[in-house]
Amino acid sequence: MEFRGSSAYDQESFFSTYMIRRDRKDSPNNAIEGPIIDELFGDVQNKEILDLGCGDAVFGRELLDNGAASYTGVEGSEQMAAAARLTMSDKNGTIIRESMESYHYPKEAFDIVTSRFAIHYVPDIEPLFQDIHKALKKNGRFVFSVQHPLTTSSFVSKKTGDKRGNWIVDDYFLEGERKEPWIDQVVVKYHRTIEQYFRTLLSCGFTVTDLREGTPLREHFSSEEEFVRRQRIPVVLAFSCIK
Repeated sequence: MEFRGSSAYDQESFFSTYMIRRDRKDSPNNAIEGPIIDELFGDVQNKEILDLGCGDAVFGRELLDNGAASYTGVEGSEQMAAAARLTMSDKNGTIIRESMESYHYPKEAFDIVTSRFAIHYVPDIEPLFQDIHKALKKNGRFVFSVQHPLTTSSFVSKKTGDKRGNWIVDDYFLEGERKEPWIDQVVVKYHRTIEQYFRTLLSCGFTVTDLREGTPLREHFSSEEEFVRRQRIPVVLAFSCIK
């Protein structure tokens, strides 16, 4: 069975396995993507923040603890949204059960819009980026991460959910749907080149101020073996943009 968008996270076994994997210290989320996003965000004091595909909203809790004025998380998975509401139970945070495509974006309402490892599930990014641009205040920022296109390019790069030892980079300029075995399921993602992300951001009115490919740093890993493995190919692509 194939799962699109956030639907895989409503499968109980997938959800529980994912949460365990994501919480590992050496997971790409924690050892690579997290430090990049923290650096790109900088000071969040008094900022109003929208998080698309917010997951369990632990990031939102961190933002509020660091002085953000408000946090709105948009999450398509019912199970993830329930976890997010629990995370926000004693915080000034709002969780909205919608996909990022169906969410009604208020005009000029946020200082920062973010999305972490979620936009590669969206079939068409241009209308999404237009909505995000509309929702940002003047000089507002859009900070997001996706799975690096080198890891999504090949149709045959990953045939099982096992830990990869090698990567095939092929079909890079054939943009579109990819089906990936992951946690005993098949999830649908959308491959785009770095150039397509960049040009779409520009066409929607953004100025790209920073781009990161997730260079691993030893201090973020507990395992030397995993640090060495993560130096072989980038797994994160992150952008910081301004309206």
